[in-house]
Amino acid sequence: MSVITRHLPARSLRNMLGTRVGEQPAYSWLAEGIRQLVSNGRVLHGTMLPSERELVSELGMSRTTVTRAYQELRERGFAEAKQGSGTRIRIPGGDIGGGSEPLAVGIQETLPSGGIDLTCGAPTAPVGLASYYERALDQLPGYIGGMGYYPMGLPVLRETIAHEYTRRNLPTTPDQIIVTAGALSAVATAARAVLARGARVLAESPSYPNSVTSLRQHGARMTALPIGPEGSDIPGIEAALARGGISAMLCLPDFHNPTGTLLDNAGRERWARALVTHDVRGIIDETNADLWLDDRPDVLPMATFAPSLITVGSASKTYWGGLRLGWIRAPRELIGAINQVRSTVDLGAPVLEQLVLNLLMTERAGLDSPTRAGLRKNRDWIHAALGAQIPEWRIQKPGGGMSLWCNLPAPRSMALVAQAKKSGLILSPGSTFAVNDHGLEHWVRVPYALDTPQLERAVPLLVSAWKTVA
Repeated sequence: MSVITRHLPARSLRNMLGTRVGEQPAYSWLAEGIRQLVSNGRVLHGTMLPSERELVSELGMSRTTVTRAYQELRERGFAEAKQGSGTRIRIPGGDIGGGSEPLAVGIQETLPSGGIDLTCGAPTAPVGLASYYERALDQLPGYIGGMGYYPMGLPVLRETIAHEYTRRNLPTTPDQIIVTAGALSAVATAARAVLARGARVLAESPSYPNSVTSLRQHGARMTALPIGPEGSDIPGIEAALARGGISAMLCLPDFHNPTGTLLDNAGRERWARALVTHDVRGIIDETNADLWLDDRPDVLPMATFAPSLITVGSASKTYWGGLRLGWIRAPRELIGAINQVRSTVDLGAPVLEQLVLNLLMTERAGLDSPTRAGLRKNRDWIHAALGAQIPEWRIQKPGGGMSLWCNLPAPRSMALVAQAKKSGLILSPGSTFAVNDHGLEHWVRVPYALDTPQLERAVPLLVSAWKTVA
């Protein structure tokens, strides 16, 4: 992986370090302060530190103090120095590339060296995440005296999740919560608990491919209902359910992936009423519920309108994809059956990660402000850039989510993806998100969760690929 070199001015580092307090030796304070900035993601791998002379002048420390601090950073693996090039930050073990959101089997592409992955619709870790892991480690001794199995999740985390639903006007108690290893695991577990093999499941198309694949692998027969840029077709949903034969429906009312649409309360109430009327089990995926980018939407969880609905949540989009945790919120009468199925899949989520998530949800619930602002900026920039350079594409700017759902004037999605790959740009064709595994050749998803420099590199490659195949 190529490293983008950043230069950290001495004044910026001084402001980030803050005021020295306590009796800690000056060199140790400086070295530990920089290490904490690296651990918390505020100073990135490859960043050039100020020269010793610049830092001496800015901090008012002796040259010996700064030299010793830099030496300690090198000895601990947080910096490296090259003759004539200064001191550069490094992450012990190196900066590990990849880690992008995997899509369904058979779709994931291998990223070439120096390439750009525009298949991933998830943000990077927020600044300061490492400090939550450090604090969670302080709490861990209280749990390691036992066997470490919490099949339904840590009681403290289940209570926090229940409190969050109650705050959103969906009264919930901890005994209605099961913590899982991500939202996909939650969807699969809930489906196996309430569906017989061969049952028909209705889903909007396009939809999130991993959930659809998971349901199909359980034996569900998927039935597709179109959803367009204008949002969910509530009359169409009502008519499809009224025809009968549907056992469950996968519902994504919150910044639908990939269209980015948000359903209002009136639509949620009609949808929920139709599910109950026709005895169809609704599985509501709220993975993107907190990904609003403009104004916070005044909407209620769909389960507010129908207590029989099963709701799935996730930490991956709101906090970090590496925090592999999700949860199920279900009616009490289903919890036993769902937990029984869960025990055939795994015996509980990792304790440390649950402690981290509990700290995050109680102290900074939801997407943090810098991440939200960065996503909003990226969305606005790439929407304007594509609109100016490919005006024939129809792109509705979503109020939230992680991607643009772009309508091409010709059915060239697969050709576009193949052409872009030649330039090192990896895209997902529209058919990736089709419930029936085909079609949607007039569409392509363009995420904007990458950092700005990568998006600025990606857009010319995307424009060039389109002009070649158009």
